[in-house]
Amino acid sequence: MEVFNGNEGGEIDLATAKAWIGNYSEKLMESDVVKAHFFGKEVLQRLLAQEGCMGARMYYGIDHDGQKQLILVGVDAYGKDLEEGIILDKSSPCPPYCSVGTTLGN
Repeated sequence: MEVFNGNEGGEIDLATAKAWIGNYSEKLMESDVVKAHFFGKEVLQRLLAQEGCMGARMYYGIDHDGQKQLILVGVDAYGKDLEEGIILDKSSPCPPYCSVGTTLGN
């Protein structure tokens, strides 16, 4: 039975995003902890363009240096990770690659 159709997830407003990000930051209480990850458009499009891919699942991980990582893998309509396909990491973490002049990344 298919569990995903490509429309999962949804938008939230800026105030909610700010509140949730703030809650996360307060809980961590460390200024140098990774707060966000940036993935470029090209690699995201390659991930999503895989045959049968309906979206992406994001896993948290800790690398060999003890740094927090975000791993993305394509997911099919049945909820199965596309493990034989593209798996993304090597993102640009914040800090130091944080948004400038916006309220979410500060």
